[in-house]
Amino acid sequence: MSATDLLGFLASEFTEPIRDPLWGNVFLSPPLEDLASSAPFAKLGRIKQLGPAHLVYPGATHTRRAHSIGVFHMARRIAWALAARGDIGFVSREGLKSFLVAALCHDLGHFPFAHSLKELPLERHEALTARELEAEPLRSLAGRAGADPDAAAAIVDEAMPDGGDRQIRFFRALLSGVLDPDKLDYLSRDAFFCGVPYGAQDTDFILQRIGVGPGDALGVDERGLMSVEGILFSKYLMYRSVYWHKGVRSATAMIKKSVLLALDSGVVAPEELYGLDDAGFYAKLGSASFAPFSLARSVFEGATYRVALEVPFDERDARHRAILDLSSRLALEGNLAERAGEGLGPLDVVVDVPEGVSFETGLPILAEHGPGSGGAAEGGFGRALSFSESGTVFSPPVVEGFARSLRRIRVFASRPSERLRKAAADALA
Repeated sequence: MSATDLLGFLASEFTEPIRDPLWGNVFLSPPLEDLASSAPFAKLGRIKQLGPAHLVYPGATHTRRAHSIGVFHMARRIAWALAARGDIGFVSREGLKSFLVAALCHDLGHFPFAHSLKELPLERHEALTARELEAEPLRSLAGRAGADPDAAAAIVDEAMPDGGDRQIRFFRALLSGVLDPDKLDYLSRDAFFCGVPYGAQDTDFILQRIGVGPGDALGVDERGLMSVEGILFSKYLMYRSVYWHKGVRSATAMIKKSVLLALDSGVVAPEELYGLDDAGFYAKLGSASFAPFSLARSVFEGATYRVALEVPFDERDARHRAILDLSSRLALEGNLAERAGEGLGPLDVVVDVPEGVSFETGLPILAEHGPGSGGAAEGGFGRALSFSESGTVFSPPVVEGFARSLRRIRVFASRPSERLRKAAADALA
């Protein structure tokens, strides 16, 4: 499709404004406004984007609905920038509409309390989102917006077959990568509502520097390199100060243990957790008499456990690798409580091991931009350097050091004591 046709579509059909505190006016098309008014999408307005982070940062009460609208806004702006360069001539109007629906709906299957339920034996939220998109009412609403709901589902869920469709592969990489619309929104939005300066991105400049290179890979030109560095450093600082703050990790670990024990005992079936908003999650874990639910109730009431010991996670340490397994982690918690004594029980000790965080550095640095260097259908840049070849300070050892410094094992307890600290040090330090 020609750049003129794509730009005409992006300029003319989006007439319905939504006021957003971060981006100002975000414009939806009338059919997308109907989708954003549907019950499945409205549920996202009842799920806090950062889960228990509001216990540490009181302003962090923004929702997944607001974030999803922001992701759509960033996706539309990225598409506009690429179309203006003539870099996406292989994209059809239906394909682009499917991508925009996928961006708007990418979090529909997300659980409450952010990533508290990550690692548990539950379906991936991407798979739950894809299922929502393929079912009514969203299937019809996406169709009325000019999208292919099956393509939108496949863009969100990379586990689905792509059928060899070039557009699906391209839009998947666009929705989940170094410069994806999700990251461009959440870093800036989370920083804004938490009141910290670390996550804000120069999105206008970034959008001026992006393009499509060989192999349909999204990249930035050489002047945009510092924007990628800014995103990587912002991500590091947001994890360090917000996402993995010890208070947030304490709440996350307590909720995770509560739900894990409920799943293991059969008190809760996985299907009962799908589709819940925050209030439904509170009700599910707050009313039953199952003893481990006391952990979740404590978090709901703002009473999180305190740190008894903190040590860097060391992949080479067999003791650290062992507690990546949730059953082994539960056993360690029970053992530490027993060794500490002083009336501590298995529910009074929680061990937290964050998942490994990645700093994506696969973004190509594009060169030799210009007409005829690859053609609109093949990307306007004819040559690309790997990120590590670009002269960036973010060499592989630096990136590895960032990730390693963030990942720390913490032992939390309702009543930390010197005996518990010593027992935990003997087991992990």
